Amino acid sequence: MTGSVLEGWRDDNAVFAAARPRLYAVALRVLGDVGDAEDVVQDAWLRWERADRSDVLSPPAFLAVTASRLAINVAVSARRRHETPVGPWLPETVDRGVGPEMAAERQEAVDAAIRLMLERLTATERGSYLLRRAFDYPYRRISEVLQIGIDHARQLVRRAHAAMGGSRRRPVDAVTHRRLVRTFLAAAQTGDLDELEELLAADVRS
Repeated sequence: MTGSVLEGWRDDNAVFAAARPRLYAVALRVLGDVGDAEDVVQDAWLRWERADRSDVLSPPAFLAVTASRLAINVAVSARRRHETPVGPWLPETVDRGVGPEMAAERQEAVDAAIRLMLERLTATERGSYLLRRAFDYPYRRISEVLQIGIDHARQLVRRAHAAMGGSRRRPVDAVTHRRLVRTFLAAAQTGDLDELEELLAADVRS
C-alpha cells in the first residue's frame, strides 16, 4: 500500500468516524431499533467505501442522506411491514423534548420518506397508505376522505406496501413534495388532520 493510498484510507476513516454518531442517530430515529440502526451505519460505511469521491461535494451530507435512505428502505421492507403496524419513520405524536438537531434529523427522514412515496405510489395509494399507516385511520374513514370504496381502500393499502418495496420511479414535483412534507409534519405535531385530509383528497381528484 503506497503512502498516498494509506493517507487517503485514513482520511476516509476519519470522515466516517466523525459522521458516525449522527448517522446512528438518524437510523435509530427512523427505525427505533438499536440493532437495525447499527446495521444501517455499517451499510452506510460500505456505500462510502465504494463511492466515487469526485462526485461527493459534502461527505457529511452524502453520508447523512445515505443513512436516511438505507434506514427508510429497511423500514418499508417486507419484514418490517409485517412486524410493525405503523411505519416508525412517520411521527405519530409530537415529542416536545426533542432538540433542534434531532428535530432536523426527523424532518430529513420524513422528507426522504415522502419523496419515496411520491416516486412509488399513485395518489390514491399514497393517501390510503398515509392515513392508515401514520394515523391508524379505519378503512371506512379512509373511504370517506378519498371517496373510494372500503374494500378498495384495503386493497390500496396492501398495494402500497408492495410498491414501497419495489423499484417503480415517478418524477417528483418539488412544490408537491414540499407541500406534502409540511402538511404531514403539521398534522403529526398538532393532531389537526383536516388540512392533510383535504390535500390527499385533492391529489386523488386531480
